[in-house]
Amino acid sequence: MSVFRFKQFAIKQANVPMKVNTDGVLLGAWTDVSNATKILDIGSGTGVIALMLAQRCPNATIHAVEIDKMAVETAKENVRDSPWVSRVEVFGSSFQDFAGETDQRYNLVVSNPPFFIQSLKSPFASRNLSRHADQLSYDDLVIGINRVLEDNGIFAAIFPYAEAGIFIALAANHGLYCIRKSYVHPFAGGRIKRVLLELSRTRGALVESDLAIRVGPNLDYTEDYKRITCDFYLAF
Repeated sequence: MSVFRFKQFAIKQANVPMKVNTDGVLLGAWTDVSNATKILDIGSGTGVIALMLAQRCPNATIHAVEIDKMAVETAKENVRDSPWVSRVEVFGSSFQDFAGETDQRYNLVVSNPPFFIQSLKSPFASRNLSRHADQLSYDDLVIGINRVLEDNGIFAAIFPYAEAGIFIALAANHGLYCIRKSYVHPFAGGRIKRVLLELSRTRGALVESDLAIRVGPNLDYTEDYKRITCDFYLAF
């Protein structure tokens, strides 16, 4: 699908390796935005999460950072065509360089990161750049987050189950603690496929929940999933 249409905006994606997917939409819809006024999206890809957050946060300024040149141009075009062009800016840069050079501080940082560290790779280099933590290691990600996150800010991300545990342990060593966690199941009763995380510099009681996407294999979407994503998907 060269264009993915949401209720208030559309995402052109013909020339990018990573298309709109459930992971990104879940993160954009699930993240707590109650205090978000300055937002950074790391590894923005098509810009879908940045635009979802622009829709959810009418008073926020959003910066999106992306290293892949084709994705940068695509994201810029998607932002230009959106209702929020005045509040969303796309930067073509590695996150390491961006974090080292910017003076900006953000109260919400989000990422659907290149998260696989122990899996087989695709023969396509651009897809590996989007999915594997070679160009942006977990160490670099955490160090950069600490540079750009305000003291009371939140970092939100989505990881595969095994990698989530690795990232949580590493982040804690750098003073970022998991305060909210949602286990994502492809269908009710199925194994955990992804974990949505929120981390803060302040330790707090961990809030945990489960989210099933579908009622069962090849069955309808759950009411919880519809509730979370209904402001975006045309079908709900």
